[in-house]
Amino acid sequence: MALSFTVVIPARYGSSRLPGKPLLDIAGEPMIAHVWRRACQSRASRVVVATDDARIKTAMAPYGAEVVMTREDHASGTDRLAEVADQLALDESALVVNVQGDEPLIPPALINQVAERLADDDQASIATLAEPITDIDSLFNPNVVKVVRSFQGRALYFSRAPIPWDREHFSQPPAVLGTDAWLRHIGLYAYRVSFLHAYCDWPASSLEQLEQLEQLRALQYGHTIQVALACDVNPAGVDTAEDLARVRALLAPTQQKE
Repeated sequence: MALSFTVVIPARYGSSRLPGKPLLDIAGEPMIAHVWRRACQSRASRVVVATDDARIKTAMAPYGAEVVMTREDHASGTDRLAEVADQLALDESALVVNVQGDEPLIPPALINQVAERLADDDQASIATLAEPITDIDSLFNPNVVKVVRSFQGRALYFSRAPIPWDREHFSQPPAVLGTDAWLRHIGLYAYRVSFLHAYCDWPASSLEQLEQLEQLRALQYGHTIQVALACDVNPAGVDTAEDLARVRALLAPTQQKE
């Protein structure tokens, strides 16, 4: 059976660091348009922008993008996806890939990969990606989420802490990492619609609240998360003004030499 999945791109106008982030200009276009175009280059059968602000819907109209207006009061991005699945009347078995609206450089291959990984494991409710951590600063940075996997590629735990802990060598942080045992989680998810509906009925879990990581709710309620090693480099998204400047420089039109 051919792979079929829907990409949903949540795009909230409000942002504490970068107000109006989805509409910030990058190479003459709003950031959300770059994300949408990358998603359209994947094998998705449908790409939808989900927003709670009419300004984003208006900005995407010239591109012919499908836009779904959602409520403003969702407690999490997963709750917002569940509303979109309802509005689109997606089947309980359908696959939905959540592509963050601040990832204008996301490789389409990663979108395909995470959907394929979920389709290949009918026992999993979620699939996501990871990449090796190669430097000490990232390993000990709480803003870099770490994941530990089983031999079958299933998530054992996600944490902001440096896991796994090297008992013999981490009493004092080493200068370099000696192995590839440490993995950085990439926040790209594929879900089954049935899971999205179940998730919204569960109270926030204790681990989720401690680590401030939504995916821990799924693990604590006994659901399986598949974690594949990313098949391509995933450039960092746009969280800060410095990130925005970096992406603008990468996507700036080539200047003709005089």
